Amino acid sequence: MKKNQYIIVILLMFLVYPVHAQDDLMGLLEDDEETIEYTYATFKATRIIKGQSVENPAKGNLLFIVSHQFGRLNSGSYEFFGLDQATIHLGLEYGITERLTMGIGRSSLKKTVDGFVKYKILRQSSGARNMPFSLSYFGNTIINGLRWTDPERNNFFSSRMQYAHQLLIARKFSNSLSLQLTPTYIHRNLVPAKEDQHDVFALGAGGRFKITQRMSINAEYFYLLPGETADQYKNSLSLSLDIETGGHVFQLFFSNSAGMIEEYFIAETTGSWGKGDIHFGFNINRTFVIQKPKQPGEGEKW
Repeated sequence: MKKNQYIIVILLMFLVYPVHAQDDLMGLLEDDEETIEYTYATFKATRIIKGQSVENPAKGNLLFIVSHQFGRLNSGSYEFFGLDQATIHLGLEYGITERLTMGIGRSSLKKTVDGFVKYKILRQSSGARNMPFSLSYFGNTIINGLRWTDPERNNFFSSRMQYAHQLLIARKFSNSLSLQLTPTYIHRNLVPAKEDQHDVFALGAGGRFKITQRMSINAEYFYLLPGETADQYKNSLSLSLDIETGGHVFQLFFSNSAGMIEEYFIAETTGSWGKGDIHFGFNINRTFVIQKPKQPGEGEKW
């Protein structure tokens, strides 16, 4: 073989080898990435019962939630055990990305309009990336739409507004059991009396226990930290049965809270389970696909 032929062969070997080495390196990286196993369906709905869960609608999905709650069971036969009295909340939630959700709602209680944002900071995973829990931030603003009790005085629009901020810390321990802690801060621009708190702190705890493939029992409790609000109001306790039917999730619940927005059921609960001040209600969750998901391999990466 001639000298220039040897040179050509050697050059080809040096050119081809790096290509194979690069392919092998990319393959190793892809293998490592594929070993990350993310936890899904920590909860079946974006709410444990009334309070938020770490779940978000998928990117491009619109979630329509109808929350209907009746009056107190101990109101007697004249009120048909609460069925003659009812409040309703209608909500829309849209998955802007896999991490970010925005939503709006309207409640008949105090004719309230609410808007919120929820962002998934961490996602529970195992394998190449080990994260023992999921972490989300939730923040909302509500506007009380009732007419002013004294329209003659100098009323400010800002007095209608309240705010809530929460960290949602959840872990799925098994296919049957999920638990969540929810530190909460609520600020109210206007309070009924000077001694009332503008700032309210609470700690929520909730969980889900799966009893069949499509049914679970959920519980949720919010403890008000000591203060004037805790002295006047009760801690919120709710229990529910969740039923999944394809595109719908039905939540049938009992609660001592009349409100269905954080500022109301956390900071303004007056009912007592021991006295029978229990409300029956339900949530209907229906998902609509607005933007079709991308093909495998084209989705967002964590």
